[in-house]
Amino acid sequence: MDISELTMTINQPSLAVVVPCYNEEEVLPKTLSVLLALLSDLEAKQKISSASRIYFVDDGSKDATWAQLEQAAAAYDEVVAIKLSRNKGHQNALYAGLCTTTEDIIVSIDADLQDDPKNIEYMVDEYLKGNEVVYGVRSARHTDTFFKRFTAEGYYHVMKKMGVDLVFNHADFRLLSRRALDTLQQYDESNLFLRGIVREIGFKSSVVEYERQAREAGESKYPLRKMLSFAWKGITAFSTMPLRMITVLGLLSGFVSFFLMVWVLAVRFFSDDAMPGWASTLLPLLFIGSVQLLCMGIIGEYLSKIYEEVKRRPKYHISDIVKKENNKSDL
Repeated sequence: MDISELTMTINQPSLAVVVPCYNEEEVLPKTLSVLLALLSDLEAKQKISSASRIYFVDDGSKDATWAQLEQAAAAYDEVVAIKLSRNKGHQNALYAGLCTTTEDIIVSIDADLQDDPKNIEYMVDEYLKGNEVVYGVRSARHTDTFFKRFTAEGYYHVMKKMGVDLVFNHADFRLLSRRALDTLQQYDESNLFLRGIVREIGFKSSVVEYERQAREAGESKYPLRKMLSFAWKGITAFSTMPLRMITVLGLLSGFVSFFLMVWVLAVRFFSDDAMPGWASTLLPLLFIGSVQLLCMGIIGEYLSKIYEEVKRRPKYHISDIVKKENNKSDL
């Protein structure tokens, strides 16, 4: 090997692709095939080294997802299968996969292939230009329903109004350098909201835009209930705006109560329509009571976050790690 070939080999980073999976047996064969072909293509183009790997993380699936991952890990050198001891949620499963990697650059992507894996090559190109964080940003959502598109884009606008620094239309399809990932691991939070934490890291970053694809198989793991829960989790993890809104709400309720009192007195003394006691008792009671319950609920949500953080419980437990060399670990 001459000096130029040696230099080229040294400059080729090893790539880890982290794929969290939950009940993905229908789409996994296609996902595995696409990602293996991608690694082979990038190696042939000498953009990544042969030490690159795909890390599949089974987040306590109830179908045949883990059985398929075990078979894939036994058949391919490039595949590492990680099994969590129980379902811990998408963010924790993704974090578990990120923390298991040892490669130079790490790309996270969902198993449904809606985030086109072909864009990983462009992310690697951006990394080779000196960017340590590369965000995959959806330029179009033609495959989403109107409701899905409206609520998703509305979510980013609401988060911005709440003071949360997010990349618009970016989910969890991103590239991190090893230094960026090491920095991410210093954020020892129990309530993980990775798309917000990654923005906190800093470092030089860039964006790769792509069109969101239709789901290859299976069904979405994020129905409306989970979407709303995830949105609220992001707000309470990165914004104190709801707590400040309580103060504003208290002031507004005070003004409204004052005008209600004026109105009640006006009806009482300047008309014959008032029923004794109804307005002066019922209206302020209902209004103030509803405001108090709302404020208590918001404060309680933040207290629950503090409660979860101070316990310092582990984010996940890895049950098995399977590689082709039959190096199976029970952790």
